[in-house]
Amino acid sequence: MTPDVVIAGAGPNGLMLACELSLAGARPIVLERLHEQTKANRANGLVGQVVLALDRRGLYERLSGGAEPPRPSPGFVFGAMPLNLGKLDDNTLYTLPVPQRRIEQVLEERARELEVEIRRGHELTGLSQDDDGVTVEVAGPEGPYRLRARYLVGADGGHSLTRTLCGIGFPGVTKDDSISRTAHVTVPAELTDPATGGLNVPGYGPIPPFMHHRTDHGLFTYAPFPTGALIHTTEWHGDGGDRPMSLDELRESVRRVLGADLPFGPPEGPGPHLLRRLVGGNTRLAERFRDGRVLLLGDAAHVHSAIGGPGLNLGLQDAINLGWKLAAEVRGWAPPGLLDTYETERRPAAERVVMHTQAQSALIAPGPEVTALRVLFGELLRDERTVKHIADMMSGADIRYALEGTHPLTGRPAPDLVLETATGSVRLAELTRTARPLLLDLTPDTALSGALDGWRDRVDLVTAKASREGLPTALLLRPDCYVAWASDSPRPDTKELDSLRTALTSSFGAAR
Repeated sequence: MTPDVVIAGAGPNGLMLACELSLAGARPIVLERLHEQTKANRANGLVGQVVLALDRRGLYERLSGGAEPPRPSPGFVFGAMPLNLGKLDDNTLYTLPVPQRRIEQVLEERARELEVEIRRGHELTGLSQDDDGVTVEVAGPEGPYRLRARYLVGADGGHSLTRTLCGIGFPGVTKDDSISRTAHVTVPAELTDPATGGLNVPGYGPIPPFMHHRTDHGLFTYAPFPTGALIHTTEWHGDGGDRPMSLDELRESVRRVLGADLPFGPPEGPGPHLLRRLVGGNTRLAERFRDGRVLLLGDAAHVHSAIGGPGLNLGLQDAINLGWKLAAEVRGWAPPGLLDTYETERRPAAERVVMHTQAQSALIAPGPEVTALRVLFGELLRDERTVKHIADMMSGADIRYALEGTHPLTGRPAPDLVLETATGSVRLAELTRTARPLLLDLTPDTALSGALDGWRDRVDLVTAKASREGLPTALLLRPDCYVAWASDSPRPDTKELDSLRTALTSSFGAAR
């Protein structure tokens, strides 16, 4: 099979892109240098709008293990400071505590269901491109070969060879002033609080679960995941040396951070178990996300501190943004400049993540001046408007793409709607699993049906009634579930219908 798109890297971002391309009618091939899925676990969950995005592809139930839809988190942290989200009328911050290796497993299963070809043990080694496509040099188990495709996407991580071969700079900052230690452990039952799930550390006191806990000497986190308890520390001095990481080293770090001993033992169960030391960190942003027919995705385009869990939220949403646009180019209906909007829309989102992770790093640093800053910041967090602002920022809900239109929802993620159809109530997430554009006609007399003439090969029409008052009467949704056009009028006039056709053209090409 001659692929439309070659994807270098079978991590979560590359696999998500492969699924999106396949749903949109494009043919991807995924190259992965590893012969099997890694047992290492870089992340322990998903945070933000990506939770809703996965729900809208039918993947949330697989990852959560339950049939209930996503619910906003009642609390979270920013710079190791608690955010009381339960008081917000419109809480946009969702969480899903699932190990990254499970996320990769589910995405690979879905990709194979969609008949995506995944070549493990095949590594990108070179590339060249012309006006018609990209020739990829590959080292495979049976020797080197070449692969020709319309486009190449580098989802090959922070040390991306794709980015290097294209000569794309990766400016930013590398710091070696911190040491993070993380391990799965077993904690004595008498030290855990069955009511809160937190720890009662002898000589120190209670520590809530899943919250960054800052002291003048460092950062401590206790996370009682169903697969095993995880303990993490961060310090701003010392070094790990060349010796292998050990539980004794973690015990010593906990003693320095908390000023108290925490008894714990090796983890139980078959694993895989995490035992890791990381020195320093990177904050970098690619100079550009595209070079001709080559594009960058996820860590290949941006790396940053993992504080607050934004990495997968950002990268997976990159993939969902890019997938339908790249498929539109391949299938020949993309309007001029559509693929360029991948960078113009997602680069500001990456810049915003870089900003708030650096701000959080400043808030957790040691020293009395930082402690004073935290006292002041804590006072600001008493204002629900501040909490709302931070929650929207961390979830990615504050991103608004520069789409034409004056409606408040235009350019923003679609709200989590429940619609009343002829066959009963249906959640918006159940209507978006095919990844096709949708025109939701909620007007009393389905006044928008005729406006879709010329786009019915690319855009689906859903007629329904809103389940509650105060919702728009019509929404045009892109495949990534961002609003391309909206109306509050029960009977749109000629001007509004013209604006709908303009939005259809600018997002999905000319009428046919």
